[in-house]
Amino acid sequence: MAQETLISPGVLTRENDLSQITQLPITVGLALVGPTVKGQPYIPTVVTSYSDYINRFGGSFISGGANYEFLTSVAAYNYFQQGGSTVLVTRVVSGSFTPSSASILISGSSVANPTSSFVLETLNYGLSTDNSGSVLSNSSLDSGSVENVRWEVTNVNQSQGTFTVLVRRGDDNDLNKVVLETFTNVSLDPNQPNYIAAVIGNQSKTLSYDTDMGGWYIQISGDYPNNSRYVRVKSVNSPTPNYFNNAGSVSVNNIPGLLFGLSYSASLPFAGSGSYGGSFDGGAGDDIPYIGNTLFSNISTVTQGIPASNYLTASNILSNKDEYDYELLITPGLIKDLHSSAVSSFVTNAEQRGDYFYITDLKGYNSTLTSVVNTAAGMNTNYAGAYWPWVQVVSQETGKLVWVPASTTMAGVYAFNDNVSAEWFAPAGLNRGGLGGVIQAERKLSPTNRDNLYAGKVNPIATFPNVGVTAFGQKTLQQKASALDRINVRRLLINLKRYIGNVAKTLVFEQNTTVTRNRFLSQVTPYLESVQQRQGLYAFKVVMDETNNTPDVIDRNQLVGQIYLQPTRTAEFILLDFNILPTGVEFGS
Repeated sequence: MAQETLISPGVLTRENDLSQITQLPITVGLALVGPTVKGQPYIPTVVTSYSDYINRFGGSFISGGANYEFLTSVAAYNYFQQGGSTVLVTRVVSGSFTPSSASILISGSSVANPTSSFVLETLNYGLSTDNSGSVLSNSSLDSGSVENVRWEVTNVNQSQGTFTVLVRRGDDNDLNKVVLETFTNVSLDPNQPNYIAAVIGNQSKTLSYDTDMGGWYIQISGDYPNNSRYVRVKSVNSPTPNYFNNAGSVSVNNIPGLLFGLSYSASLPFAGSGSYGGSFDGGAGDDIPYIGNTLFSNISTVTQGIPASNYLTASNILSNKDEYDYELLITPGLIKDLHSSAVSSFVTNAEQRGDYFYITDLKGYNSTLTSVVNTAAGMNTNYAGAYWPWVQVVSQETGKLVWVPASTTMAGVYAFNDNVSAEWFAPAGLNRGGLGGVIQAERKLSPTNRDNLYAGKVNPIATFPNVGVTAFGQKTLQQKASALDRINVRRLLINLKRYIGNVAKTLVFEQNTTVTRNRFLSQVTPYLESVQQRQGLYAFKVVMDETNNTPDVIDRNQLVGQIYLQPTRTAEFILLDFNILPTGVEFGS
C-alpha cells in the first residue's frame, strides 16, 4: 500500500483490513493405510475423489489369471460414495520399489551418440511404470497400460526456445491419444518462469530413517513442487540460461562440455516421442500376489500379500501430527487377532496424538462371536472402536461380490454421520448408521447376539427387515465405564481439542497479558456455544484469567486455560411402558 501523509490541513482516510481468518492446518477426513496397485510407497498422499484415488493408486489387478481389488480401494470408494471429501492414502508394500525414467534427447542425437536434453521420472513406483518394451506398428507400447504413462514433445520453437510436453496414458497410440496432462511453452532456461523444472516440478520424496532419533521421515529434494500428477523433471542436462543475448539473438552455449559453442537451439528436444515411443524405463518392485479375503483367518504374518510388520513404518510416519492432520484412520486387512503388533501401533499412535479415532477389526472372516468378544476384552482404549461381523460388497473395479472386514465400510458411515449431523452424534442407528453399498452381513445377528457383543465392547452390525445392514452400537474399546466409552463423546473431545489447540497455537510467543487471554476467550467461547446449540454439549465453562494465571505462572512463561465440559449423551436404551387399564378408568391430562 502506498504511504500517504498530510502536508496541509485535511482529512486522510485509510483502510486497515483486520478481517483475515487465521489459516489452520488442513484436516483430512480419513487416513487410509494399505496396499495399492501403484503409487509411491509410504508417502502419505491426499486424494479428493475416487477418480483421483484411481489415477494415483490404481484399481484392480490380475493375480493367478483372475481380477482382484485391494481392500484399500474398496474402502476409498465406499468413503467417497457416502460423502467423504478427503483421504490421506499411505501405500504399504513388500520389498524395494523404484520409479522409471525417460531421457528426452536433443534434435541432433542418434541412438549411437545420444545427448539428453532433460530427463523425466515417474512419480509412481514399481515394475508397472516400466513400459520400455517394443513399440508396435500402430505406435502403441507393448507394455503400455492404464497404470503407466508415456511422454511426447510437440511444438518445438527454436526462435523462442520453447516446446510443449504431453503426458499420455501408457496404453494409447498416435491415432487415439489419451492426453493426461499438457505443459505448453516450457523452456530449458532456468532464469525464466517457464523453466521446465518449475512448470512440471522436480521434487522427489524418499523414505529415510533417522538412526539417532529412531524414526522414519520423508526426505524432500528438489527446488520446485510437483505440478504434474504423473512425472517430475529429474534433471535438465542441456540448460539454456539466458536463451537470448543482448542483441536479441539466440545465445551460443558457453557451458564447458556437451554442445559447447553451438547455438542454444541445438539443446532443445526434437518433436515426437523418440525411437523409444515415449516409454519409461527402470521401474522395479511388485507386491506379493493377492491371497484373497477368505484366507485371512489362516495367515498370521501376512495380509493381502504384505507382511503385517511393514505397517509399522506407515504408523511411524503418520505419528507426525504437525505434518499429517486427520480425524479418522482405518487399516482394512489388519486383524487384531492375527496382526496384534501392527494394530497396537496404530492404537498407541492414536492415544499419543490424541486427535483421531481408529476403527480396527478384531477377527478374520468366519469367526465365532465368542472369539470376537474375547479379542476385544484384551484391548482397553477410548481412541479405537471395533465392529462385527464382516460384510459383503460389490467390488467397484471387478464387479465381483467380495467379503470385507467391517472397517472397510464403517469409514463411510462416519462420513455420512458427519455430513448430516456432526462428529458428536453417534454414527449408529437407523438414521445415521446405515452401511451404504453393503449387500449383506456375514451373519444376521439376533437380539441376544447384539447384547453379548455390546456387553463385550464390540459394536454390532445388525440386519433389520426393510431397513438393511446397520451399525447398531457406538462403544469405544475402553473397559472402564465413563463418558469416554462412547464414540460420540470421544470424537467430540477430538474435535474440540483440535479447534481450541489451533487457536492456542496462535498465542505462542505472544505477551502474557489480559489482551492475549481475552483474544483466546473471544474465539473459543463462541465456538463452544455453537457446539452447544448443535447438541454437542449440555454446558461448558472456560477460565483463562488471573485466577489460573498467577504471577508465578506468568514468570514460568506459561499461559493456562481450563475448559469444563458436560458432553451430551445418546439415548441408547429406550424404555417404553405399556400399561393396560380396566374399562372406565379416566386418563389424566
